[in-house]
Amino acid sequence: MENIKLCIIIPTYNNERTVVDMIRSVKEYCNDVIVVNDGSTDSTHERLLDCSIEGLHIIEYAQNKGKGHALVKGFKKAREMGFTHAITIDADGQHYASDIPTLLAGMNDNANGIIVGSRNLIGQNISGKSSFANKFSNFWFRFQTGVNLPDTQSGYRLYALDGLRGLSMITARYEAELEFLVFASWSGVKITSVPIKVYYPPQEERVSHFRPAADFTRISVLNTILSISTIFYAWPVRLLRKIKVRSTKY
Repeated sequence: MENIKLCIIIPTYNNERTVVDMIRSVKEYCNDVIVVNDGSTDSTHERLLDCSIEGLHIIEYAQNKGKGHALVKGFKKAREMGFTHAITIDADGQHYASDIPTLLAGMNDNANGIIVGSRNLIGQNISGKSSFANKFSNFWFRFQTGVNLPDTQSGYRLYALDGLRGLSMITARYEAELEFLVFASWSGVKITSVPIKVYYPPQEERVSHFRPAADFTRISVLNTILSISTIFYAWPVRLLRKIKVRSTKY
């Protein structure tokens, strides 16, 4: 743990009401915060300019390109700055910065992999479509990797940056968070989860960029491609790894 150099990455798009509060809250646990302003059209840009906080690093571009693109930008910046690990957290206020120690504690068993913050969605103010999309994603992730995760759509995660794979292949939008996990698992990166809290504000106060029809269609297409790749690539690779492990025992 002595060699760990940690930063927080916050992708944001039109979160003018919550992004600064989120920055201030995570700063209580980590000195360095990278905010990626993904082409916001509200006052996010001005709020970030007025946010004179030490250790804040801002990436901005004019056109909205999607969360996947923003995360890749954040990861590349973190690597350039010499960070070994990064925690990603959404800017909309649904995640609690107080769960950062929980993610860090997960490194005792998985310091070189990916730790996903698993939300307890029971009783939360979440739409049926979003709940179904999460269950759908969990099912296909298990099929594609053999790993059982309770919340593959959670954006609150801790990444060992050396464990990230296929950044050039990551798609730009919502489905990218599934791709990070699949590509890492196929490369033998360990993926675990820890429980976190979550807050869903009332529907009228929520800023959501999830578009059920378009996003679910893209996820379906992605899962089709990944599942075909699983059969012809991931499964044979997994089998060879098992054979290699068994052969070293004898």
